[in-house]
Formats: sequence, C-alpha cells, structure tokens
Amino acid sequence: MADRALNYLGLMRKAGKLEIGETATGFAVKDGKARIVCVAADASDNAVHRAKGYLNGRRALYVTLPYTKEELSHALGKSGCSMAACTDFGLSAALLRALAEQDAGEYSALAEEMNRRSEKAAYRKARGKK
Repeated sequence: MADRALNYLGLMRKAGKLEIGETATGFAVKDGKARIVCVAADASDNAVHRAKGYLNGRRALYVTLPYTKEELSHALGKSGCSMAACTDFGLSAALLRALAEQDAGEYSALAEEMNRRSEKAAYRKARGKK
C-alpha cells in the first residue's frame, strides 16, 4: 500500500474515525459526525444515489475515490466495501490533500474546502477552551 490516500483510509480505520458501509455511513451523516463520504469508483448506481441522498441538507462533502471496491476493501480490511464516512476534520483534510496530489483537477477544490473547514473547526475548538 504505497498510496498515501489509501494509507490515510487505513489510519482512519485504526483510529476509529471511519464508518464503513452504507448503514454506518448513513448514521454518521444523519448524526452530523461525517465530514466526508467516500464512495468507490465502481460503486453501483444505487450506492451512489444512496450516498448522495444521505447528504441532502447536510454539510459533509461527497468524494468519489479513484479506487475500486476491491482496492478499498483491501485497504480497510473489510470485504465488499463501496462506501465510508470519515468523522475527523484533520484526517479528512489530509486524505483530500493526498488525493489532490494524485489528481489536482479532480480533488483540489474539495481539498481546499475541507482545509478551510478544518481550520475553522480548530479555531472554534481553541476559542471554546479559553
């Protein structure tokens, strides 16, 4: 797994910051915990439709990953994985930066938006502690 973005997905899983599968992703979005919803490149039309449906009226970002379900499943240690939701601002921003390094045209705008949101969350957290 030399790919940095796949490494970040594995790290998120180990840190408990990744909800894997349609049901867990849906709950994370509805609970307001999801920061990005990632969908495999070869996910079914129904899975894509459900993922986008979860995001209606929500603030999480939708990301189509450049990985197949098989690659995503291997990286996460779960079989048949086509969808996941990251619940951490910093790790979400890091994942999108890694994806933007691979394909700037596809992911740079998402990476910039997530970086802005991450900085804003860090600022709010710092102000709340003072």
